[in-house]
Amino acid sequence: MSTEIELNPIDFITVGTVGPKGRRVFYLQAGRTSRVVSLTLEKEQARALGDAIKELLDDLNERYPDTQEKPVNLADLNLELRDPIEPEFRIAQIGLGYDEVRNQVVIVVQEMVVLEEDDDPDLVNPGVARFWGTREQFRALSLWIAKVIEKGRANPKTNGRVIYYWT
Repeated sequence: MSTEIELNPIDFITVGTVGPKGRRVFYLQAGRTSRVVSLTLEKEQARALGDAIKELLDDLNERYPDTQEKPVNLADLNLELRDPIEPEFRIAQIGLGYDEVRNQVVIVVQEMVVLEEDDDPDLVNPGVARFWGTREQFRALSLWIAKVIEKGRANPKTNGRVIYYWT
């Protein structure tokens, strides 16, 4: 049975981490009223999401100059993860869209499904989540993702490697 989640519109959306540098677990989290949805994603997925949101919003500002977003100040927003942080699923694919009539951005994510040897791939129905929000909410998310990524290790290539050795 697949999960289908639709938060339209969202009250908040964020990306955050749990755990020490080098072993952080990344979460995409959104909420509406008392419902909080947490999904697990990879660091590179988070980075790509932030870049894609920025590119989409920059393009929308050029194409629709009459509906440009208001400036975002991250200091005015609470973009920390909210409790409970219980992931619904791990993200395999991420897509972005824009509803011109409602002037809303949507993020659509699909669940990663690991098939067993005897599973029929045509019968697998991965979960899907859609989060609808304002351009300002998504601009803040894009800026926030960059800050979250930068809080990691100075050189991620050193993960699990011996840097110094002496006897």
